[in-house]
Amino acid sequence: MIRSRLTAQRLAFLFLLGCFFFNYPLLSVFNRSGDFFGMPPLYAWLMGSWLALIAQMAWVVERRGD
Repeated sequence: MIRSRLTAQRLAFLFLLGCFFFNYPLLSVFNRSGDFFGMPPLYAWLMGSWLALIAQMAWVVERRGD
């Protein structure tokens, strides 16, 4: 029971972190011209932060509580 509650809290935190990552004030920082590995910085930020959130969620869900 405690394990599932801790997992739920961590997933709720990651949800809020995702809301912060994909919200206007932070996105406006990366909305400029330029190149980052051949793509605009905004697209690189969106794909990178999306990938990071998915990896963190997988780590939280698949983690073993030994």
